[in-house]
Amino acid sequence: MLSVRSRQDPDFRPVWAALTGVFLLLIAALSGPSRAAEFQSLEIAGKTGVHPFLVELAVTPEETSRGLMFRRALPEGRGMLFDFIREQQVSFWMKDTPISLDIIFVRADGRIRRIASNTQPQSERPIPSRGPVRAVLEVIAGTAKKLGIAPGDRVIHPIFRRTR
Repeated sequence: MLSVRSRQDPDFRPVWAALTGVFLLLIAALSGPSRAAEFQSLEIAGKTGVHPFLVELAVTPEETSRGLMFRRALPEGRGMLFDFIREQQVSFWMKDTPISLDIIFVRADGRIRRIASNTQPQSERPIPSRGPVRAVLEVIAGTAKKLGIAPGDRVIHPIFRRTR
């Protein structure tokens, strides 16, 4: 004979708690890799003023390689910052990225080296830095033009050292 227990049965509570935990872990595993959870303020200062952003830091190798892939939206004023620790030539692509971005390449002193505007979604075409950079900032396409952000403008964030 099969006995059916309810959640109110005291003997069933530990089993219910374990099943709930397993269910939550399964949902987390099936939802895919986690997104970078650390957000920080960043500003870009130039001829058109100071423009604030809230950026998601790519802090693990998984987050760095995933970037903004698979995201269907990126609000204005938000972005993702990739820190390469030291200046180097880098190249990005838009594979598996369904939204167009402005990719801003930033030197170690915080000055913008290059902006790749309105990148083509899903493209595997390399987008090179065209010189050594310390970091890359990705923002929604059209942001640089709309705000008047240009090469030579200064990105203000703790990863960039000040020069005189």
